[in-house]
Amino acid sequence: MTTTVDPSEIAKFEAMAAEWWDPTGKFKPLHMLNPCRLDYITTQIAEEFGRDLDAPLPFEGLHILDIGCGGGLLCEPMARLGASVVGVDAAERNIPVAQAHARHSGLEIDYRHTTAEDLAATGATFDVVLNMEVIEHVADPAAYLTACRTVLKPGGLHICSTINRNPKSFAMAIVGAEYVMRWLPKGTHEWSKFITPDELFALLEAAGLQPVDRTGFQFNPVTWQWRLSDRDLSVNYVTSALKPTA
Repeated sequence: MTTTVDPSEIAKFEAMAAEWWDPTGKFKPLHMLNPCRLDYITTQIAEEFGRDLDAPLPFEGLHILDIGCGGGLLCEPMARLGASVVGVDAAERNIPVAQAHARHSGLEIDYRHTTAEDLAATGATFDVVLNMEVIEHVADPAAYLTACRTVLKPGGLHICSTINRNPKSFAMAIVGAEYVMRWLPKGTHEWSKFITPDELFALLEAAGLQPVDRTGFQFNPVTWQWRLSDRDLSVNYVTSALKPTA
């Protein structure tokens, strides 16, 4: 399969690799967003696979793939919930950072320097594919989502988050986050690569997935906290989709 990796995007994250687990560093926005992301992810997985989140290891027996795993901010919570986790990233420098942190945390996580396309070529399949804040950085979103569908088992769950494309998202995700608050290095995001919810649903359907949900991540500048919103998808949002069983 043709790679969808954009070398210029990979270079951005290679340069920040050492800071993944610093909650006050360049990945501060993700650390702030992570509890909200995990709330959505765990609820969707539990509902789809009939799991009780109050159980000691509710995701035991599930095989979860995190594409664009970075330093492992999502992989580690999934492993703690009992899942068998594979984390892949096209940025090679992210992998040893993730491996070292997992060892320090006493967690068994399979981290690999590879791409969705190369993994799909191996025939590997998963119950859940996490595709969080990645699609706005790839060269070909349609081909990338096709690879995500290929590595998903029939009936499997695909969770994908990204940033909407509109004047508000430009003001908040680029001007605010990169220039005013300086949460991210300038140039981390390109507004032209942002994807509207309708566009993402169409891309998911074209890739052979069935969209079933879309929800917003809404930031409160007063409390400095994120929450899930059924109505506000104007900036950050997340989607769930299923791979048909036939």
